[in-house]
Amino acid sequence: MNLKEQVQQLAKEGFQEVIDIRRHLHQYPELSYQEVETGKFIASRLGQMGIPHEHGIAENGVVGIIEGKNPSSKTVALRADIDALPIEEANNIEYKSKNKGVMHACGHDVHTSSLLGTAKILFALKKQFEGTIKLIFQPAEEKLPGGASIMIKEGVLERPRPLSILGQHVHPPLEVGKVGFCSGKYMASADEIYVTVTGKGGHGALPQDTIDPVLISAYLVTALQQIVSRHANPSIPTVLTFGKINSVGGATNIVPNQVKLEGTFRTMNEAWRFEAHQRMKRIAEGIAESMGGSIDFNIVVGYPNLFNNESLTHRSKQLAIEYLGADQVVDLPIRMTAEDFAYYSQVMPACFYRLGTGNQEKGIISPVHTNTFNIDEDALKLSIGLMAWLAIGELSIK
Repeated sequence: MNLKEQVQQLAKEGFQEVIDIRRHLHQYPELSYQEVETGKFIASRLGQMGIPHEHGIAENGVVGIIEGKNPSSKTVALRADIDALPIEEANNIEYKSKNKGVMHACGHDVHTSSLLGTAKILFALKKQFEGTIKLIFQPAEEKLPGGASIMIKEGVLERPRPLSILGQHVHPPLEVGKVGFCSGKYMASADEIYVTVTGKGGHGALPQDTIDPVLISAYLVTALQQIVSRHANPSIPTVLTFGKINSVGGATNIVPNQVKLEGTFRTMNEAWRFEAHQRMKRIAEGIAESMGGSIDFNIVVGYPNLFNNESLTHRSKQLAIEYLGADQVVDLPIRMTAEDFAYYSQVMPACFYRLGTGNQEKGIISPVHTNTFNIDEDALKLSIGLMAWLAIGELSIK
């Protein structure tokens, strides 16, 4: 039996155990920065396997180490996120969330159970590869500043330092049995915008006696779109969206004193990202001043853009084709969603790929971040074997 066949056989043997782990995690989800029991569970599982590990990085993070032959020759990191979302689950399943108002609606239970399954395969085969595998179980992907940034600051990419890092994410639009890759620019940066427009309130029938912050806000939302339509290079995907506008004390016949707006700014270029911040502030301040009001324009800097290293992604895609067959590996378009895996991609070669988890025939079609999200668990057999195969393949590159 060759090495690929051994990986596939171990994935088959470990399949049910990974399903059980995933269902346990799904029943007991924990929010970002609160993954206390999840971290303990992961550490316990690694301990049962005999894998050396450290628990408590970024408070609830866990890092495991699997050493093959000549462990100092090369290190590859594998990452899974472990936190859940503040969503009340609506699925009628036996392993439904028992933590009210909290749900693994983005598939991090899948990512965590998959990496534990991958770890078991790699540990069983450690005498058949050279180098070291670093297992990163990361908290707080869903909430700024992002667990990846904290783990990096606390040295997760040192002692030993990986030469590359791989991560996977569930993808409901992709049928189970398939995986997808996108080389180069893949996911956007994501910044939050919080604006307070202040004017002078009064009677809605006497607008001449007011400084109307609603009118200022209307001009503001429209004018700021020139950041996308007139200032952004057409080759750089850019999105500016305001999703929330509230007046403070207004009514049909009352001009309020203030209006608050909240939005998001996303792009695929770090230099343009911060140039755009300054342009938005100047436009906003100019409009407010010209109309007699004032403005507080606050941009909370979020995750950077996620860049998939071209060479690493090409190698990973070819390894996936070897493992699954060419018909099961697809090319994916860029996404304007964001992921804190991007922090890793900013400091070392990274590849973030998608795991098909949908099944139209079974009615498993709900998107992530919804209260009916679920997966076809057949994806777990593929996920654990493929990630193990990718890691071994990357270690073999001289």
